[in-house]
Amino acid sequence: MSRAEVVEAVQPVRPVSPLWTFGLLGNELVTTFRRWRTLALLAVLAGVPILVGIAVKIETGDGSSPGGGGGGGPAFISQITNNGLFLVFTALAATLPFFLPMAVGVVAGDAIAGEANSGTLRYLLVAPAGRSRLLLTKYATVVIFCLAATLVVAVSALTVGALLFPLGDLTTISGTQISFAEGLGRALLIALAVAASLIGVAALGLFVSTLTGSGIAAMATTVGLLITVQILDQIPQLHAVQPYFFSHYWLSFADLMREPVYWDELAKNLGLQALYAAVFGSAAWARFTTKDITA
Repeated sequence: MSRAEVVEAVQPVRPVSPLWTFGLLGNELVTTFRRWRTLALLAVLAGVPILVGIAVKIETGDGSSPGGGGGGGPAFISQITNNGLFLVFTALAATLPFFLPMAVGVVAGDAIAGEANSGTLRYLLVAPAGRSRLLLTKYATVVIFCLAATLVVAVSALTVGALLFPLGDLTTISGTQISFAEGLGRALLIALAVAASLIGVAALGLFVSTLTGSGIAAMATTVGLLITVQILDQIPQLHAVQPYFFSHYWLSFADLMREPVYWDELAKNLGLQALYAAVFGSAAWARFTTKDITA
């Protein structure tokens, strides 16, 4: 039995107040968002819409359409010059396949392994929260980061779109016109859908983080798994199993720009993410609550 487990065993059982739990979550959030690595990831995410907006502005400076009219590039890119709000949808489509999940994978992979690597995990477990509550707090922190990272992309894209392109009523994928206010509402819903699409990756990264005491190894493994799944999702011969990959329905958020909204693939995506969160969250709990903490 490790020293941390001995301390846990001999400590008297004390009730944990909700205020203490919120305090632990607040401390985790402050610690996570004050790290230079986290700030660098958010800066990169905020920079993607800027680069896309400037590239589209330069390319369309002579009156041509983005991508040369060939329909290439992220979804909605051909509509940016008509309405800057489409830059929000384009930026989210561009960052979701790699940049956003990579950032989440880095934060999730470091959640437990980083504490073990720095030698602070034992001292966290001495607190009355216990392992289960600590793990849940770590996961809640990663989920909040998912939302924050997605909103950073959306807000950056909206700002750049407003500065470089006109705003106003916009045309949905179905060809109907909606007001700018409704378009903003759709943009918020899309951002929330994108953030929800990352909760499966968050649980996967947290599980990997419980398997090792090296933060770098956990982050590298999580990002490697992300890349592998993305590649497998593009191989036609694997079409039978691809609907079970966590990334398969990621771009279903585009259905929120239809009139009426198509909910089928959105519901499949949310259900799949919930399944991954349940499976890998349970695996992380089983591993973390039984492992010998030596660091």
